[in-house]
Amino acid sequence: MDSHINELARELVAFMCDRGLTLATAESCTGGKLAAAITSVPGCSKVYVGGVVSYSNDVKSKVLGIDSEVLEKYGAVSCETVEAMALRVCHLMDCDCAMATSGIAGPDGGTVEKPVGTVWIAVNIKGDVVSTLLQLEDKGRDANICSSVENVLSLLRKKIRDISPIAR
Repeated sequence: MDSHINELARELVAFMCDRGLTLATAESCTGGKLAAAITSVPGCSKVYVGGVVSYSNDVKSKVLGIDSEVLEKYGAVSCETVEAMALRVCHLMDCDCAMATSGIAGPDGGTVEKPVGTVWIAVNIKGDVVSTLLQLEDKGRDANICSSVENVLSLLRKKIRDISPIAR
């Protein structure tokens, strides 16, 4: 795993511990690498409760509970889907925060409308969801996955940093 990703994960876990927050992940295009980044941090069990790798739409619908109409209307790689993933995994795991990813890592699967490197990320902090569209320069599947993980870790870390630590 990339040293920058490890540092981001370590900082995020520390910030979440200081704020008494719990975390879950819902991943599609990152295929578990986001969970792997978090669980590589010693002490992560104080914050990380679990995750779902929802690579198929069936898992997004049947496990996460995303409305099939959302998937049909907007597609798996969309703002609507990734925000629903972030909300639903928090509900499913009974936690405070979540990170979600859905995109096209490549080398195939892209279209004119959604080329390889199109990735939606979302973070959910107690029901406040923020999402971002990434249009990654396609440097290959592994690079696209790592960039997606780095971006979603950075987004949640930034949002959590703004929350005051709990008094001890």
